[in-house]
Amino acid sequence: MTAGSTGSIRTDIAHNARVWNYWLGGKDNYPVDRAVGDQVVSMYPSIGEVARADRAFLGRAVTYLAGEAGVRQFLDIGTGLPTADNTHEVAQRIAPGSRVVYVDNDPIVLAHARALLTGSAEGVTEYIDADAHHPDRILAAIEPTLDLSRPVAVMMLGILNFVLDTDEARSIVRTLMAAMPSGSHLVLTHPTLELGGEGNAEAMEFWNKNATPPITARSREEIASFLDGLEILEPGIVSCASWRSPAPRELAQFGAVARKP
Repeated sequence: MTAGSTGSIRTDIAHNARVWNYWLGGKDNYPVDRAVGDQVVSMYPSIGEVARADRAFLGRAVTYLAGEAGVRQFLDIGTGLPTADNTHEVAQRIAPGSRVVYVDNDPIVLAHARALLTGSAEGVTEYIDADAHHPDRILAAIEPTLDLSRPVAVMMLGILNFVLDTDEARSIVRTLMAAMPSGSHLVLTHPTLELGGEGNAEAMEFWNKNATPPITARSREEIASFLDGLEILEPGIVSCASWRSPAPRELAQFGAVARKP
């Protein structure tokens, strides 16, 4: 063990999973995470609201998928630290037999995996240690927990923004969705400098100098390119706080759900 680390967990530099946890009001974070988180808030005051809206979007999207769309399998990539209403909790509340696989490669998330793995007796909840940059490895690891002959909802909330090259991000999505059968869905959220997010540029620059992993924003057009070949569900690519929301509002975080024909 080296100074500034707990096992393989770095405590000397802010990390996204822990800062996001801090913004959501969680306790799984260190002083460095809170310091960077507070600085980002001072530069971009709505970031905490974005974090909460992203989580609420997850709830609405999974509620639709497990309910009206009848999806019973979920692949949640870039899990983050567990908070209230994780994917398996929402899905299995509606359909107790839902099968959920979480994917992350963050040591602190791995350390909390046991909390994620308490699902319904009828369903299955698994966790795999894998990197979103390697979709083929993810696909190799999810069977037989997920049956790729039946529809799967691929959840990629706030994860493609850590893939800095847009062509690589497109390739990751294409590889994942090519392996999924008709009736599968892709669920995305992604930060943007549109939707009033211009002030986020300075905060992102600060983040990239003081925290890990580095992040990038993308435009609506770039987000749309991730959904090529899929049927984008209403209301389209919108603020995640406005997607089928009872209280729609503009936040600089796109949200979208699309179906594979």
